Amino acid sequence: MSGNLQLLTDTLARAEREGRAALISYLPAGFPTVDDGITSVLATLDAGADVVEVGLPHSDPVLDGPVIQTADDIALRGGVRIADVLRTVREAHAATGKPVLVMSYWNPVSRYGVERFARELAEAGGAGCVLPDLPVAESAQWRHHAAEHGLATVFVVAPSSTDAQLAETVATGTGFVYASALMGVTGARAAVDEAAAVLVRRLRAITDLPVCVGMGVSDAAQAAHVAGFADGVIVGSALVATLLDAGGGEAALAELTAELAAGVRAG
Repeated sequence: MSGNLQLLTDTLARAEREGRAALISYLPAGFPTVDDGITSVLATLDAGADVVEVGLPHSDPVLDGPVIQTADDIALRGGVRIADVLRTVREAHAATGKPVLVMSYWNPVSRYGVERFARELAEAGGAGCVLPDLPVAESAQWRHHAAEHGLATVFVVAPSSTDAQLAETVATGTGFVYASALMGVTGARAAVDEAAAVLVRRLRAITDLPVCVGMGVSDAAQAAHVAGFADGVIVGSALVATLLDAGGGEAALAELTAELAAGVRAG
């Protein structure tokens, strides 16, 4: 294992040794501007997030709910480019030393150039990539270049995934498995579906990879609940919504992140 994939692995292992889940924050790059996006990412890391996923804004984010769609639209209208996403990764990792992943739909990576994207992400200090719409069966090219540059390849599984699909995913993914807490698009929910706990149990029966749960977690109580059965808790929409809300900003974002960090430790 090489590159910042090792940093990601060590970070998740350290959280386990401390008897807690890791907190993984998500924010799109370029929202509301590139500089503001970097400030926001740093705010979550400084306030207690162990890992951050930097979203690569996409014009057709089919798995994202209205909150992240709105943020992506703002970023795209502001002219965000892949170079800005990589700059966000670079500055966040350089300032904190923490693992920074990119979460991206496959089309932008493919169009940019798979080897080029993997190489430049590694050069920026990135730990890997979460690819929610890339089928495992079609991922060989990406996985080759990711391994070559020491990057994690994180796939997303859902409660509807078959046993065969789960087995294929854990055999090829690295870093951790992203377990969706629900069916449908991203977004904060009043409660986390118990299907998430069942999915985590199914995964743990077949892999030693950490299992991190996202989609739906919105507050400290939910974070504590998910931390009771998962290795990591991923929060995105609730953080983005804080920035979209009138009166929100870096201070509100840091406050929510600190509450979530306390939640995963309580869990």
